[in-house]
Amino acid sequence: MRLKHAGQPSMERRLTAILAADVVGYSRLMGLDEAGTLSALKTHRREMADGKIAEHQGRIVKLTGDGMLVEFPSVVNAVACAADIQRRMRERNVDVPEERRIEFRIGVHLGDIIFEDSDIYGDGVNIAARIESIARPGGVAVSGSVRDNVGNRLDLSFEDTGEQTLKNIDRPVRVYNVDLFAGAPPSRATNGVASARPAPAKEKPSIAVLPFNNMSGDPEQEYFSDGITEDIITDLSKISGLSVIARNSVFTYKGKSVDVQEVSRRFNVATVLEGSVRKAGQRVRITAQLIDGKDGTHLWADRYDRDLTDIFAIQDEITHTIVDQLKVRLLPEEKKAITQAPTESVEAYTYYLRGREFFHRGSKSYYVLAKRMFAKAIELDPLYARAYAGVADCDSFLFLHYDEKVSVEGILANSAKALDLESGLAEAHASRGLALSINQRYAEAEREFELAIANNPNLFEAHYFYARTFLVQGKPEQAVRYYERAAEIKPEDFQSVNFLQAAYRSLGRPEQVKDAARRTVERAERELARNPENPRPAYLGANALAVLGNIERARDWASRALAIDPDDILTQYNIACLYCLFGEFDGALDLLERLLPHANQDTKAWTRQDSDFEPLHSLPRWQTVLELAR
Repeated sequence: MRLKHAGQPSMERRLTAILAADVVGYSRLMGLDEAGTLSALKTHRREMADGKIAEHQGRIVKLTGDGMLVEFPSVVNAVACAADIQRRMRERNVDVPEERRIEFRIGVHLGDIIFEDSDIYGDGVNIAARIESIARPGGVAVSGSVRDNVGNRLDLSFEDTGEQTLKNIDRPVRVYNVDLFAGAPPSRATNGVASARPAPAKEKPSIAVLPFNNMSGDPEQEYFSDGITEDIITDLSKISGLSVIARNSVFTYKGKSVDVQEVSRRFNVATVLEGSVRKAGQRVRITAQLIDGKDGTHLWADRYDRDLTDIFAIQDEITHTIVDQLKVRLLPEEKKAITQAPTESVEAYTYYLRGREFFHRGSKSYYVLAKRMFAKAIELDPLYARAYAGVADCDSFLFLHYDEKVSVEGILANSAKALDLESGLAEAHASRGLALSINQRYAEAEREFELAIANNPNLFEAHYFYARTFLVQGKPEQAVRYYERAAEIKPEDFQSVNFLQAAYRSLGRPEQVKDAARRTVERAERELARNPENPRPAYLGANALAVLGNIERARDWASRALAIDPDDILTQYNIACLYCLFGEFDGALDLLERLLPHANQDTKAWTRQDSDFEPLHSLPRWQTVLELAR
């Protein structure tokens, strides 16, 4: 169903963490060697800075010749990213002559910003830039608001420089210099004088976990190997002494031939874990190799041939082996967190993974299948919190798009049950937020989504559901932010980029509408190749093709969607929209008359107001449609 909202581009105010950076002595460096300076700066960004920003969930808002402006979902992420970048730059400059070194100044501020047209403005941005200008070369300076929010959550110390008068800023701002090398050994002395360069601090060990290959010989088992990979990433991410690349970054390598050393360079990590999964009946074989990213040598490798019931023990062994190999110290609460299995039933876990795979395909038949899988998981383990959240999500979309006898109260009860069983479970907060938004309790819904994202910043459902809530409220600017983040977290998802078209259209941004349409077609095409029996990528892809002006291909995809599932309400609705665009008004009316007797009130309301159907309003049969849509 295509969602539209009229209106001009809007401004959004929000509190966010802003990182501003630029190159020290950039004009001098350009005067010495313009081509070499530009090449070196691009290399530092590509090989290191971009990966660090992605690792800490930052978004580059603007690049200038020698600098950048980045926003982050949390202050802690922003400061940790700034510290990581400066430490890595110190290492990268060791063998570079001092007069040719590229060094950054970085400033971080937490403040109020204005978000408009994918750019940010306001005092918050100005203060970050001014703080950056007084930071030490190779250093990080932060405002008092940042220092207060970071507290003791990072292994850094802060030097209070007092209140500073910043250019064009009305009031003084307290500024702190970040000691990036607190606890490092004394720097080497030369001729009795301490060296100006402190020794590099010891950084966290870093790792990228590549998608484990499905060796079962059955593409339908992909859900299982993906689930194993995601759980290992999740467990490793709970360890404060380890830097782990997020799922969305590593899953871009899924199904591809991989050069481990190239992966190491791209993400700037020291080690890479790769492996494979073969599941046959009640047996599972998992292989895992920990590889040195610098020279490609194996640090450790093992093969586990076990009963399926040992799957959690295998994951635990792999995680602990990595911790031991990388000499990472586990805190007591981290040790407890990574050894706590989500369920005591491996069979329930398998049903849950299968249900999650079905749910993300996004059509009625798959929602029904997913709900069945989640329900079976609950039957096998009545204390499996994530499975209750899964049932709630399925019911939400069956209620929202189809004329299913599902109550919002029942959905809320399932999400509440999940939270009772596992306090703070991000999936459950997201499920509850979706149910509340369906019930138009938007303020309560937003609080649940914020809790979900705080507990798991990489949870796809939290961002996807949150974006939908903003879109239906007519807040496309906020919807864009969360749909873009959802699309980033799950690079294979075609639905988030599809709905971005509606959000960008409401904001009057035709080029970004077309870009979202192109991404929809690319992702929908891959989804159709994986699941040719799913009508949703076919009809959403057909809509995107029509936006791009590829009408003949749009017709082919529309026909394919109807052939796959001619009775699906959303398939019929979206193809009716396309038929109007093609000028095939009788075909559109035929589909509307077929679907409306089985549609819920939400779909009927959309039918009455959808601008795609305006060409039908003067036709006699439109009155019949209106009667059916009441």
